[in-house]
Amino acid sequence: MPKEYRTIQEVAGPLMLVQGVEDVAYDELGEIELANGETRRCKVLEINGSDALVQLYESSTGINLSNSKVRFLGRSMELGVSGDMLGRVFDGVGRPIDDGPEILPEERRDINGLAMNPAARSYPQEFIQTGISAIDGLNTLVRGQKLPIFSASGLPHAQLAAQIARQAKVRGKDEQFAVVFAAMGITFEESNFFVESFKETGAIDRTVMFVNLANDPAVERIATPRMALTAAEFLAFEKGMHVLVILTDITNYADALREVSAARKEVPGRRGYPGYMYTDLATLYERAGRQVGKDGSITMIPILTMPEDDKTHPIPDLTGYITEGQVILSRDLYRRGVTPPIDVLPSLSRLKDKGIGEGKTRADHANTMNQLFAAYSRGKDAKELMVILGEAALSDIDLIYAKFADAFEKEYVSQGYDTNRDIEETLEIGWKLLSILPRSELKRIDDKFLDMYYGKQ
Repeated sequence: MPKEYRTIQEVAGPLMLVQGVEDVAYDELGEIELANGETRRCKVLEINGSDALVQLYESSTGINLSNSKVRFLGRSMELGVSGDMLGRVFDGVGRPIDDGPEILPEERRDINGLAMNPAARSYPQEFIQTGISAIDGLNTLVRGQKLPIFSASGLPHAQLAAQIARQAKVRGKDEQFAVVFAAMGITFEESNFFVESFKETGAIDRTVMFVNLANDPAVERIATPRMALTAAEFLAFEKGMHVLVILTDITNYADALREVSAARKEVPGRRGYPGYMYTDLATLYERAGRQVGKDGSITMIPILTMPEDDKTHPIPDLTGYITEGQVILSRDLYRRGVTPPIDVLPSLSRLKDKGIGEGKTRADHANTMNQLFAAYSRGKDAKELMVILGEAALSDIDLIYAKFADAFEKEYVSQGYDTNRDIEETLEIGWKLLSILPRSELKRIDDKFLDMYYGKQ
């Protein structure tokens, strides 16, 4: 029987100080029982001698210092995991919110998980098809990779996230594929959009959703991605599934981290974020990957909105250090009606070379990818020159490149949120666009591929 303490000394916002505690550990879960019998959850943030500083998962309204009791449960926060979680929607702390029955857990797991031993990691090298040309063709996603999407306020990252969750699949083999979707600090409308989007297409049947709304407590927001990753680890490494984890929005998560840090009166770091934010984000991102001897894998797509469109802001900056590349959304392309507005030139997938080629996508993939990058870059330069000097100042070949850049954005990048292109279709569109250019300009493509594909569309 856990001890009960009636020694609450102070409540300040989401924090509460309990004195005279014994054998209580950092991160331990607790229960506060109010005078009317209502219970609320909390966790230990700090231990100083016999004083415990705890953080509430719910509101502190109605807590009477003299009448309320605190019990510490002797364990950290856990999630009951089961194969029955697929097709279900949970709140930020793992309680079902889809009017379905409670989950009967196969086991209970600490949500903080364990870091994967680097020696036990298997190198990511299998292609995941998202059905989006700008990702599959140019910034290929590989199984076990962490590939964030850098968005900005007002850009359609929610639609892109829902599209990837609906369309992503492992090609060829008949392997089990699941999506774990965690939404942090989103509005009710956004939450509803995701749930309805998955239900319409039947994708909900292979999806586990964790939803933390904007009006939920900040401490719950910190638990939500850990809940999602705990479910993903169970499905991947116990059930042998290939799991895609989508976390949106990491900016809301980092803001919750800053709020908790400020409440604890910690010394702030850059832009007021805690100095340990890099370590904290790494404890999330590094739970993705493949393990030697295990069939399953966890591939992660964290989505974050860059405050003031600033790539040097601490959140995208630190995320870029930990992950293997980034997909960047462009406000300029969005204004011009390109959907999804993926800016392919600053985007990067550091593991793409491992996931493409013969037996994975197609033998000509690497050549066409390099040529498309080079041609689009030169086309954009030609268009900028045209703005400054006028069309008459451009050479004939520069005009062709400018035409190519427009066609590339319109036909290759812009495909809408309902079009699902397989990799062959993406490569065919690439060859069709490259056929705009004279064959003599295609210096990055092997002659044997030019003979097979150039001008054949």
